[in-house]
Amino acid sequence: MPYGFLPDTYETERLKTLSVWATFQDRDLPVRPHPTDRRGRSVLEQMVHQCVSEDLWFREMLGIDVGAPPLPAREERTGFVERYAEDSARRLAELRERDDPWWQGTVHFFDVSRTRAWVMVRRIAHTAHHRGQQTALLRMLGRDLHSTYGPTADTGGLMQNHAPTIYAYVDEDALLEDAAAGRARARLPGAAGRAVTERPDD
Repeated sequence: MPYGFLPDTYETERLKTLSVWATFQDRDLPVRPHPTDRRGRSVLEQMVHQCVSEDLWFREMLGIDVGAPPLPAREERTGFVERYAEDSARRLAELRERDDPWWQGTVHFFDVSRTRAWVMVRRIAHTAHHRGQQTALLRMLGRDLHSTYGPTADTGGLMQNHAPTIYAYVDEDALLEDAAAGRARARLPGAAGRAVTERPDD
């Protein structure tokens, strides 16, 4: 199926989002990029935005309603992880049922018309953009980062130096179990003195 890559990509992106959220702690939720500048979303606001925005896009633009409130009853880290895991899994199942003519169909995207395939690509990019902001917040909090797409400074450094990709969880079940139990993930190897950026400090 020509459009099968879209649900396949959404499947991996939802897991990446859940992995990043599971790395935060409840005490992190009020943290902003700059403590006195309210223009930068806090960790809590990022989670709220992801849940509300994705629910709106899927219902209003793609016509997929999972029949659940977009936000958890308790706005805590575990609540957001569990709510988004459940809702995004339902959306994924719906996407996998759609045929090529559905993906090619035109819908309203705010004030313009676009194909559903186009809207889905933009949704994935929108989610990745906000997840990048969240990983920057994790760095500001001094946290280690597992892989999202490839190596990090904590998994071994640069890809061109053959640093490994190390995901935080082997699968979604392990992620949800650890998030609910509040368990810490295994320590990462670090870069062992190797460069972690293309322009390291002298």
